[in-house]
Amino acid sequence: MLKQRVITALVLLAILLPALFYPSPWPFAIVVLVMMAAAAWEWGRLNGWGQMGSLVLGAVCVSLCGVSAWLGWLQRPLTTVWVVGGALWVLGGAALLRAGVPGWPRIPAGLRLLAGVLALWLAWLAVVQARMIGINFLLSVLALVWMADISAYFAGRAFGLRFTKNKLAPAISPGKSWEGVWGGALGVVVLALVWVAADAAWQASVASFYSVLARRGWWLLLLAALFMTAMSVAGDLIESLIKRSAGVKDSSQLLPGHGGVLDRVDALLPTLPLALMLHSLVQP
Repeated sequence: MLKQRVITALVLLAILLPALFYPSPWPFAIVVLVMMAAAAWEWGRLNGWGQMGSLVLGAVCVSLCGVSAWLGWLQRPLTTVWVVGGALWVLGGAALLRAGVPGWPRIPAGLRLLAGVLALWLAWLAVVQARMIGINFLLSVLALVWMADISAYFAGRAFGLRFTKNKLAPAISPGKSWEGVWGGALGVVVLALVWVAADAAWQASVASFYSVLARRGWWLLLLAALFMTAMSVAGDLIESLIKRSAGVKDSSQLLPGHGGVLDRVDALLPTLPLALMLHSLVQP
């Protein structure tokens, strides 16, 4: 299993890194589009569609992204899109987690399919526009999710249930603890402070997500770091809820040793558009 994970990770890096650092953002946009199409296929399967129906869902997702690019949306400020999308993630995510696993099948199948495709489309718009802002900006957003996940894992292993008696969401993801969430939040705050200092020391030509917020006040940076950590955890829990409802461990086996694409991007789906929302709102 470890060998598979390492090989898959190396192959993904060999594809993603050249696309990410290519002078034009379009190779990266295309690579991510392929990933979103695969995630849409997984989404169809998780919601009971067969092979052909899931392929159609992937094609619909690609079409939405392609039309958006053709209309020039990637080069335009999309503040309204980010605010509406962010609000739906916060309110809808809270409602889903409150309803729990039994609440998911009660949602009409058509609405579930539509919500999934729109979430993937919104994430594609956000990640490509973040790349157009600058690599430093995009990496700072991606690193936020990675740091939250890594810090939560180690904090949960070291301190899980030492300070609280209840787990975070035992009916959805039994392995997660509140100590892990606090550890993840602390890791993100430290990352944000270090990144802001690095931007200043190296006089970064493109400000990171953290530096953009810090210019408006350190209090805003702290609140945003905590909020984004919470939404990262919410994205992870929502996918776990859906998989538990579907009775599967992984969204697919497209990535040997890692599961499916949705398993790797679940926490990014809410955080990417929310990062663009905050960026749009605080920019002068």
